[in-house]
Amino acid sequence: MDFLLNHIEALIFCSTSPLKLQEIQKCLSEMFEADVPKEDIEGALEKILKKYESDEYSFQVEHIGGGYQFMTKPAYQASIGIMLKQQSKKRLSTSALETLSIIAYKQPITKGEMEQIRGVNCDYTVQKLLEKELVEIKGKADAIGRPILYGTSQNFMEYFGINDLKDLPTPKDFSQDENQIGKENED
Repeated sequence: MDFLLNHIEALIFCSTSPLKLQEIQKCLSEMFEADVPKEDIEGALEKILKKYESDEYSFQVEHIGGGYQFMTKPAYQASIGIMLKQQSKKRLSTSALETLSIIAYKQPITKGEMEQIRGVNCDYTVQKLLEKELVEIKGKADAIGRPILYGTSQNFMEYFGINDLKDLPTPKDFSQDENQIGKENED
């Protein structure tokens, strides 16, 4: 079983994006020229996850974006943050975050609908989100002029470390009762 575990560990390590269970199974089946049972792979993944929970490692294997990927542990966030500070390529501006959140919660959505919500032109921001591959074109609306529909991409899931859109925070997660004025009457 350690033989299989080592191969799976190597695959996850070499992958630049979260590696899905099906991808692992396909690769191993081709390498061993035999079907590798899904249960064996899941068992090895459990051992890998447990192995890297140990404090002797500065990284761990995370289940994100529907797959598995090596990630640095939160305790090392400050040192990594300093190193990555110079990289602005992946940083998102306030307007990009606003537009991206509108797309995430309202998808599929047209640029006109985004602009109506934000109150400003979104051409540049949407273009930048497309370039960063956080947003993708989902089709065309059945409205006049057949405007393009936008939605989030798999890279969006990876960027924010979520597996599903259901993992996005709900508006109630942001409510702050201490900011309300007055008292509610209990009838």
